Formats: sequence, structure tokens, C-alpha cells
Amino acid sequence: MLCAYAELHCLSNFTFLRGASHAEELVTQASKLGYAALAITDECSVAGVVRAHVAAKQVGLKLIIGSEFTLDDGLHLVLLAQNLNGYGNLCELITLARRRAPKGEYQLTRADCADLSDCIALWLPAAVANAADAQWIATTFKGRSWIAVELHRGPDDAQRLAQLTAIGAASGLPLVAAGDVHMHLRKRQPLQDVLTAIRIGIPVAKAGSALYPNGERYLRALGRLANIYPAALLIETLIIAERCQFSLSEIRYEYPHELVPAGHTATSHLRTLTWEGAKLRYPSGVPEKVRTLIEHELTLIGELKYDSFFLTIEDIVRYARNRHILCQGRGSAANSAVCYCLHITEVDPARMQMLFERFISKERNEPPDIDVDFEHQRREEVMQYIFNRYGRDRAAIAATVIRYRAKSALRDVGKALGFALEHIEHLAGNRAWWDGNDIDDQHLLDAGLDPHSPAVRRLQILVGDIIDFPRHLSQHVGGFVIDNRKLTRLVPVENAQMAGRTVIEWDKDDLDALGLLKVDVLALGMLSCIRRALDIVNDYRGKSMRLQDIPAEDPKVYDMLCHADSVGVFQVESRAQMSMLPRLQPRCYYDLVIQVAIVRPGPITGGMVHPYLRRHKGEEAVDYPSPAIQHVLQRTLGVTIFQDQVMQIAMDAAGIVTCRQRPGTASGVVFFTREDESGTINVVVWSALLERQRTAPRIPRADRCKDKARPFEGRHFLCQRVWCSARMRGLSSANAQELNQL
Repeated sequence: MLCAYAELHCLSNFTFLRGASHAEELVTQASKLGYAALAITDECSVAGVVRAHVAAKQVGLKLIIGSEFTLDDGLHLVLLAQNLNGYGNLCELITLARRRAPKGEYQLTRADCADLSDCIALWLPAAVANAADAQWIATTFKGRSWIAVELHRGPDDAQRLAQLTAIGAASGLPLVAAGDVHMHLRKRQPLQDVLTAIRIGIPVAKAGSALYPNGERYLRALGRLANIYPAALLIETLIIAERCQFSLSEIRYEYPHELVPAGHTATSHLRTLTWEGAKLRYPSGVPEKVRTLIEHELTLIGELKYDSFFLTIEDIVRYARNRHILCQGRGSAANSAVCYCLHITEVDPARMQMLFERFISKERNEPPDIDVDFEHQRREEVMQYIFNRYGRDRAAIAATVIRYRAKSALRDVGKALGFALEHIEHLAGNRAWWDGNDIDDQHLLDAGLDPHSPAVRRLQILVGDIIDFPRHLSQHVGGFVIDNRKLTRLVPVENAQMAGRTVIEWDKDDLDALGLLKVDVLALGMLSCIRRALDIVNDYRGKSMRLQDIPAEDPKVYDMLCHADSVGVFQVESRAQMSMLPRLQPRCYYDLVIQVAIVRPGPITGGMVHPYLRRHKGEEAVDYPSPAIQHVLQRTLGVTIFQDQVMQIAMDAAGIVTCRQRPGTASGVVFFTREDESGTINVVVWSALLERQRTAPRIPRADRCKDKARPFEGRHFLCQRVWCSARMRGLSSANAQELNQL
């Protein structure tokens, strides 16, 4: 019987230009091999652990979080988090190491590791092991330190094992097996060689001893490990894995407390600010429609415990307004009456038919996303306000992972393989974004390369392998993460390239996966233009006109737009928009909303544009698929244009699924087309629901699929229950019964 095993030293490709596999690939392969656990231990980083965490939950593999370090004196060790406190200590150690060094580097001393509690230490001895190092490890990490024995089928494996056994006996340190894993499969070795060559800046052919002598640094099968290591060393991995009980699921975000005054809760304070803002917005009295919206939104915000998030945004916007910095919330936040009353947005809900559930929804169970634009010339003032208010240890900018794309991959891999610079530059320089990542024969011929050459073929394969690999971390355009406690115990913080900026190691997708909230503080040049325009008008007229004082419906503006005189007019200045304006003839604000929305790939490819134009001009009769959804489509003349409408229809009607889409730009959201005798509608299935329902697939009837050439991926029939009994009168009883069974 094979001995169980936990890999305790494994690098993903977030150890840039060393690791040759994605964290997800490592987790999946470890699960296939039957590993008891896998530790992701990227060098002075936890940048890849969220991806590993998500993958590990899907396959049911225990994930251990740790990090590899090389100290200033050359001491090499791996630290593994035992619990939440240990993880926090690990994050703070990484922060310390990164903040005291230039971007992309780190610096640590032995003294920095002296008080690192709740972390297990694995000593990675040098080729000539130093017994004094072992003694220091044993003393510093007493009762929680091991010597990592990493054997890779070298000629001196037996001698190495004997040497480390002797040092372990002398120092009292037990031995444990480890793999120094750099890739999930052995076939990634050529790519690992290329990454090494890129890192050290010389071709592979000249790298020599800088390359590993064989391809043993991969996730090896249990039988292979049993032939290499003594059983006792394999068993020791399980002992360590058992002591490491931390999971990223334990992380809890905590909003800043200082935003809530004494005598208030976050809920009561948000309610107070909202109604105070409503009185300012509607000095003649808050319309009943808006009152209803506000109460509905406040109730849902309170139930989902997002009150403090709104208070955080409001505080930032209030600062900007007090400094006379123009700002404007956009995106789905425009569907919120609360955001309007807090002066986060300028979209009056009394003028709009709004669906707050597009912004926040119980069913979606995702944190709200509020993007706020500021004058681009003054955005930095707002960012420094956030740093100053909360401190560098509580606020930082989210990361953006810069990845290899076709051009950068061709340049780096081509140089590493020794191709002539003029050939590589010709091949990379003549590529456009629509060429994608594939390198076809014609591209190679144009660059003077033979597609049938083994060397060129190798280039093609390795470029394909490295595509989407992370190259480095950069900073998000303005996404802040703010915590009530030290953010550095949640995620490491490092220096950005720009002075005065600090960045966490996780990007937007990582934050979403863990349910952590970020505040988007963005820059918009058009707001700076509006500021200058307001200043000119105010100087000329001797008045003090504000953004909200601009007349809502100015006929002369619409006259101008109807003639496509929109050069320099934000959102409608593209050639496509200018072409549509004379055809649509907008005469009110909602016409402009449709104008901006309709010139997009979705409505164009979905066949929505011409039906709407014909109905708008009176050339086609307005009808509705069912009386039950007339109230949803009435303002768009029976044509589904907005995502809000899709969601509302999904709540008000249902039918059978006829096709499914999962666009790459939709962050995992699946769109179903459902059909009954009255017509077709679209249903949105959120990514969280999709993942929950993967284990319960249902095969659809072939005759219900319009596009039989493209069957359902995985033959899954997935749909949220959108049954609403009070509004199902337009459906047949058979379809209603079928829906109720989902």
C-alpha cells in the first residue's frame, strides 16, 4: 500500500519567472494524484493563493498556505501558516520584506523572523549544509521546525540524505520530504528553462548550471515518491499538514468603525444621511416613488450588511465635494436611489425606471461595485486623503496582474531561444489585437521563419504555454481596499512603482472570490472638462452653477445631438454613436440612455437595434411577448435593451431554455434564452449559482436547442428558479409546472 503524502514546498507561476504552472493546475494535479494536501509557497508572496483556494474547494483538496524566503545571509526556508494568527504573521513578514526594498524585491534578516509565532518552518539546506543554521532554526522555531529533504534523482541523493540525517540528529530537527515543485507536469520543464533564461537575461543555450539538471521538480506520483524517500519522511508530511489548519475561508472583512458616530449604528447612520440627502435633493418634498425606492434599498442594504460600505463611499465623496472636486458614481450604482441621496450619483430616480437588484441582490450574493469618477487632475488628492485617513497599514490599492500576451510572449521566449532579434521584432511588431494568441504559418513566413523548422515549432509551443502567465503585479487604476484592522494581516502590502502608493498582492478577481470589498476611485478627464466649463460660465455670468444645476432637458442640446454635432461630447462622440444620433433623434434624457446602450455589441448582434428604431419612428407596431412583462418593456417599446430588463423579466416570467451563452467578458455569468408560446426572454444566471448547481446536471431535449451545432457545454441545464406565481398567467400550465420543478 502506498504511503500518503502532502507536498509542502510548491511554487506557482506567481513566483515570477520560476514557477511553470498556474496555481489551479497544481491543485488539480495534486488532487488527481491523491495527495493529502498541497502547500502553495510562492517566494515572499501569497499572490496566487486565492486561485489555489478556489480550485482546492472545487476538488476537495486541503490547501496549506505558506511562503519561501531567502534571508540576507543566504538562509533558505519555507514558512507555513498553522492558523489565522500564523497567516497574519506571515502576511506582515512579507509586507515588512517588500516595503523595505524596491518594487519586485524583498529584504529579510534573521531578526525579522525571531517572533514569528504559529508558523511552521522548513529549513532548505544549501548544497553544503551548515549545522549552525540548523541549530538556529531549531532554537527560533522550537517544536515547529523541520529539515526539508528534497531529492530529485541526482547522483548524490544517498549522500545528501545521510548528511541531513546526521545534522538532524545533532540539532534535534526531524526530517520531512519535500519536492521543491515548480510545475504540475514534467512536460513543463522546457518552459521552466525558458522562464529561468528570461529571468537571468541570457539564452537557454548559454544558461548552463543555472538550469535544473532534470525535470524532477514536478508533482510526482505517490509510487515514484515511495521509491525515492524513506516512508518515515513521507509520513512526516502528514504530521505537518495536520498541524496546518488555516483556510482563507476564515478571513473576515471588517469595515472602518470611525465612520459611525457615537449613539448610532452603521444602519441608523446610513438611514439618517440618506434622508437628509433626500431633503436636499427634493426641497419641495420627496416623491412617493422615491420614498418607496429608498425604503426598499435601505432594507436590503441592512439585511446584507453593506451599510458601512455605503458610508465609506459617502465619506470619500463628501471630502471631494468639500474640496470642490467634481465626482460622479457610474455603472450599476446609477440604479440606486440611496446613492443619489448620498450625492454619490447624479441620476434622479424620479426620472428613471430603476432596478436596484442589478446593483445589489440577495440571490446574487455578491458585494456591490460602486465606481466613482473624479476629475483626473485632482484624483490624487482623493487618494492621498484615503491613505491619510486610514493609514498605510489599513488602506492600499488592489493589484492588477500583468500577464503575458502574444507580443510580450514572442519577444521574451524568442530571445530566450536565441532567435535573431529582427525576426522576433518583425513577428511581434506586426501583430494586432484581432490576431489573437495563435501564431499561424503565414505570420512566421512574413517574419522570415520556416514554419516546419523544429526550432520554430518549439517557439510556437512555448509561446502558447506562457500565454496568460503572470509577469508582474501592477496597481489597479484606483481600486482601494480598506479595513478596520491592519490590512497587512489580511494580505501583504508592497510598494508600487509610483512614490506614495502601496499595493496589496490580490487583484479584483481575488477580492471578489473572497467577498472582500474595494472602493473604486477612478479618474475621468471629462469631469475636468466640465469643471473648466462651469468655471468659465460662472466667471462670465457671475453665478455659482454646480453640476446638479445644469438644466435637465435643454431643447437646444437635443437639436445639436440630432444633427450628430457631438464631437467632444462624452459617450456619444464615437463614429458609431454619431451615425446613430440622426436615426434615433433623441428628445429626452431617456432617449440618450437608450442611445448610449443600443450602440453596443449585445444589442447589435442580438437584433435589437432595427426593431427599436422602427418602433421609435412609428414604422412598426409596438407589441409585447406577454402582458405579464409589458411594464418591463414599455419604455423600450417592447424591445429588450437593458440588463435591468433581462433581470426583471427573469423575475416576472419563465419558459424552456433554448440556448445558452457565457461570454468571456461576463465574469462567469451565464445568459439563457427561455421560450414559451408567447415568445422569448433572457435569464441571467450568476456565477455563484452556476457553481452550486454543477453537481446536478440535467440533459436538455435536443429539439429544444435552436443551435444544435453548439450543444450545451457539459450538457448542463442550469437555471435559477425564477418562478413567480403571481405573474405567471401568461405561461402555459405545462411550462409553469416544468419551471416549478427546477
